[in-house]
Amino acid sequence: MRAQSDAWFADYLLRVGNGTEEVNKEGLIGLPSDICVSCKGNETDLERLIDTVFPNLNDNLTDPNYITCRAILSTRNEFVDRINMKMIERFRGDVMTYHSFDRADDDTHNYYPLEFLNSLTPNGLPPHVLKLKINCPIMLLRNIDPANGLCNGTRLVVRQFGKNAIDAEIVVGQHAGKRVFLP
Repeated sequence: MRAQSDAWFADYLLRVGNGTEEVNKEGLIGLPSDICVSCKGNETDLERLIDTVFPNLNDNLTDPNYITCRAILSTRNEFVDRINMKMIERFRGDVMTYHSFDRADDDTHNYYPLEFLNSLTPNGLPPHVLKLKINCPIMLLRNIDPANGLCNGTRLVVRQFGKNAIDAEIVVGQHAGKRVFLP
């Protein structure tokens, strides 16, 4: 992480977190220019952002450190979905699509149609349609097996696909390098 090797950035994050960073007249915090990408208000903004954060992506697809030492932060899940789709398009190979199985218990009157259930993306669960490619980074959204490193927030890289499971490699922490199967 950048904060581990950049003392100024670590101090900046602490000031923001502690509420001691200077604010402007509107109460907003100014971001350092070296962590910002200019926005022109058009479709190329997202492409430029991805190019800035992940330069030479195709040359570094198999390097887990390259992928996991970079991040694009977003304020809304809808933006995350757009960013994720653009990123998946950039990875080589075929897309593997997984679908959730949604149903409401005790819904004999069909108050919750399948289309409605499929449109929901509650915290801690992936979207109804999950598209992935080999070597793309993924993050666990819930604790599965903490003793073996499968915790909420664990970063992994997809290595292979199964019909009902994803073969992934943990790429950070004490379990880095461990191959796991995710349901």
